[in-house]
Amino acid sequence: MANSTGKDGELTGFQEQAPYDESIDLRTDFVMVYGLNETTPQRIARWRDAGYRVHLMTGISWGTYQDYLDGSWDGSGHWDDAQTAGDGSPILHGESTDIPYMVPTFTFTEYLVQKLRPIIELGVEGIHLEEPEFWARAGYSESFKREWQAFFNEPWQPPHSTPEAHFRSGQLKQHLLSRSLDRVTSVLRDEALQQGRQVRFYVPTHSLLNYTQWQIISPESRLRTLPSIDGAIAQVWTGTSRTPNVYAGKVAERTFETAYLEYGIAQDLTRGTDRRMWFLHDPIEDHPDRTWEDYLANWQRTLIASLLHPGVARYEVAPWPHRIFNRPYLREGSTERELIPPDTATSYLIAMNSLRDLDQPEVRWAQEGPRIGIALSDTAMFQRWAPGGGSAHSDGGHYDGLQDALALEGREQLHFSDFYGLALPPLYDGQRVCPVQLENVIDTPDALDDVDVLVLSYEFQKPLAPGIHYALAGWVNRGGSLLYVGDGADPYHEIRSWWTGRYDTCADHLAEALGADRKHDGAQPVGQGRVRFIASRPADFTESPERAADLVAAIRELAGGTWESTNWLSVQRGPYLISAVLEETGGSHVVEGTYLDLLDPQLPVVNRRELAPGELTWLRDLTYDNEPLLASAGRIVDWHQDQSTIHFTCEAPRGVQVTTALRVPSEPTNLTGDVTATHYANGILWLHHPGVPAGTPIHLTF
Repeated sequence: MANSTGKDGELTGFQEQAPYDESIDLRTDFVMVYGLNETTPQRIARWRDAGYRVHLMTGISWGTYQDYLDGSWDGSGHWDDAQTAGDGSPILHGESTDIPYMVPTFTFTEYLVQKLRPIIELGVEGIHLEEPEFWARAGYSESFKREWQAFFNEPWQPPHSTPEAHFRSGQLKQHLLSRSLDRVTSVLRDEALQQGRQVRFYVPTHSLLNYTQWQIISPESRLRTLPSIDGAIAQVWTGTSRTPNVYAGKVAERTFETAYLEYGIAQDLTRGTDRRMWFLHDPIEDHPDRTWEDYLANWQRTLIASLLHPGVARYEVAPWPHRIFNRPYLREGSTERELIPPDTATSYLIAMNSLRDLDQPEVRWAQEGPRIGIALSDTAMFQRWAPGGGSAHSDGGHYDGLQDALALEGREQLHFSDFYGLALPPLYDGQRVCPVQLENVIDTPDALDDVDVLVLSYEFQKPLAPGIHYALAGWVNRGGSLLYVGDGADPYHEIRSWWTGRYDTCADHLAEALGADRKHDGAQPVGQGRVRFIASRPADFTESPERAADLVAAIRELAGGTWESTNWLSVQRGPYLISAVLEETGGSHVVEGTYLDLLDPQLPVVNRRELAPGELTWLRDLTYDNEPLLASAGRIVDWHQDQSTIHFTCEAPRGVQVTTALRVPSEPTNLTGDVTATHYANGILWLHHPGVPAGTPIHLTF
């Protein structure tokens, strides 16, 4: 396990709005101080004094911007810049009554620049502009109508009126958000450079998969084209990933599988660039009425899902540690709320500290089967509200993670079955499935290098440019396999775009670019690769186990080579074995070896473990190397070791019970430090002590 004190790589961090407190001092590399108010300078200074690299985070689409809304900023009220639903009501953030989501007009963007300008002088190293969001059901404010006229050079159309109006509404929303981000980051970066400062800009954003499922528009792939953006945080957590979907005819929460797909697509925001990507984990989701047991189990599902993507090794270990360590929640079978159970706190911190060691050069998959990509385009966000459903006033199943999704009106659309019908069948067959950002194939030559079979449909999304098809044709000619699924029934095929008037659907242009026959039944050779067209709705493959098996058979035929159906996803990253048994595939899986269990707060040695369906594990292989520091709930700094002594300092939040596991030559003859308990067996020493942010010095003699 890495024991260096260097924080330059900013491998782990967290965001926090509360002032510094020793109980939430997680000892990560950096902290994102949240929010702009009169306390921001003091909060930044205090976290810096605690030894952190300091960033600032604020919302780009919502926040406490009352001085802008009420006119005290420039003398004019700006409630017409609030995102507005079809009934004329502003769309509000959470349960607030005075914090609307904003239309990012030029005026609001200039307000953001002025609001953020003083932050540069506070010496923060990064600024995070989080959650650029525009609701699909919005588009009725006066400011949006003006932006429509300016962008399309034609009068505004109610977004609910036709599929084309809704699609164009989505295009405009993405443009406005991207324009605002570009302006804010470019101006502030230039002003920082004039002051001799380097400030980096990041965008924390939900995954394209989640925004599409929740019916929200965001820049997503456009972030790759904005020159002043240095990276992103993939905001994937229990609240996004427990959104129900359908597999084999069954509606259910599938937190692990959904998170696995969410983290997969999020990588494409930075893949192939020198920009940074952090994966977010959230031990406590936004919903305040779950139990500690529910929070822990679902956090583990998202954690393991993220670790199964070895291309990313930076993590935001928590938003809001204050709500994790200082707020009471329910326990199973009880109506009383209580603060975090000690073992749960220890478990969280063991994972948070182990995450700094995931940048491992050796990556080994349990099975080297075909890699399956599911194409997902930004345009899927533009098609997710049901226009023409009778009224501009329909909420369309509005969902943001705080409602009971299984009882939601309009929940069938929320399921996003057109995507999950393509992704879940091969995933539940145990294959390495990863969504692929379709737009990237144009300007990223290696976008499909990790894909053997690409599954594509235009029944829930559309290609923005014909160049996408020429790029796909080149990839197939070089040996790739493409499965196209679609029956042409999507009404969005009729919108004005580059293919209309020349082709019945954009899939006809795809076939032309490939030199293939859309009506041919079966696989067709194209150069060194193959293509097959299936005339079905993608959602059909969610209807039954038999339909799921039909899709798997079609993908398997195109994949060729070695295909092993399994219930097991597993990768080893250096000494770390990360694994999950797929719940709906059935059967258990046995792991044998000599491991340390990183999900158990006691860090026990495991020689054999049988994992039931839905169970997962994160183990450290004790035979992989001779590293003395194996795992700890604290940050280990100032490590010194010679033939007869080990000395180090262990930093952790106050109030947490720290467990540390060390590989040692023998039982120590002397131990000094505030250690409350020790245990030695088979070359492993376990130490237990209370957490102290300033650090607990520990000295061992052998």
